[in-house]
Formats: sequence, structure tokens, C-alpha cells
Amino acid sequence: MAREFSRTDRVSQQIHKEIASILQQEFKHRTPDLGMITVSEVEVSKDLGHAKVYVTFYSDDEDKNKTDFIALKEGASFMRGLLARRVRMRNTPAIHFVRDTSITEGVRISTLVDSVIKNDELKKDNE
Repeated sequence: MAREFSRTDRVSQQIHKEIASILQQEFKHRTPDLGMITVSEVEVSKDLGHAKVYVTFYSDDEDKNKTDFIALKEGASFMRGLLARRVRMRNTPAIHFVRDTSITEGVRISTLVDSVIKNDELKKDNE
């Protein structure tokens, strides 16, 4: 019988939970002007040496998002240290932050579809 989850899946879930908590609690105190950020996914390499942490920014200000992303990247080693204290592992994976724009793109596409539907309805009404 096959396992439901692999070790990397379980480690990914645990790191996801802990990084989200670190962002809310400790990192917010270190960088108080940090905007609203959500950890959307974590992918851990097979050797558990690296963790890609996908983050979503909920600000419309792109300059602010870039500044926040730079702050995250600069604080990756700090977060790795906090993660090492929270999760019992032989080696704590190196954290690599990646911007997740899927939600933003989804909203943009949804808006485009809505505008096309409204335009079609206006054309039907005018005919």
C-alpha cells in the first residue's frame, strides 16, 4: 500500500505553517512597514536542502511589493534560524522566496472576462 504523503510533502506543510507564523509574529516586528503577505505554497527539494517559499502580496502598489520582496529575501537567513528552532530536522533547508502572481493574474483575467461580457451585453442591447 502506497503512502498518502511523502516526507517532502510533510516537511513542506510544516515549513509552510511555520514560515507563515514567523512572518506574522517575529518578522513583522523586525520590518514593521511590511505589507500584507501570504505564504501560498512551499516546495522542498528531495534532499530537503532547499525550500522554495511562494508568497503573495496583497497591495496594489507594485513599488511597495518589490520593497517587501527584497526585505523578505534579505531576511531569509534570519527566518531560517527561527525555523531551525521551531522544526526538529537534522538540517534546516535554505529558504528561497518566490513571488506568486497567480492570484493577481487570476483577478486580472476575471476582470477582463467580466468586461468582455458587459461589452457583449451592451452590443446585444443596442441591436
